[in-house]
Amino acid sequence: MTSLNNFRMINTIEGYSFIILVFIAMPLKYYFGYPMATKIAGMIHGALFTWFVYQLLKSKNEVPLTTKESCFYFLLSLIPFGSFYTEKLCKAKIKLITLS
Repeated sequence: MTSLNNFRMINTIEGYSFIILVFIAMPLKYYFGYPMATKIAGMIHGALFTWFVYQLLKSKNEVPLTTKESCFYFLLSLIPFGSFYTEKLCKAKIKLITLS
């Protein structure tokens, strides 16, 4: 259960970093000529995404998550705001596990 909570935490942080990268850093680079914004935000997001994938694989083994769920969570991480839907699904999974 702890690994799923850790996954939820990194999922949320990574989701916010993706939104910052896409909706703040990229406009700063392409509209205002400030390329350093994407370098900084991109590096932070890359590290968080790597941690996200690690936690996803760890949760897959420990919770256990099905392969279908894991792939779906990964695909949602590639879509802006998809991580918030993943958060909703993880909350439901935790509730289901605690009720059983």
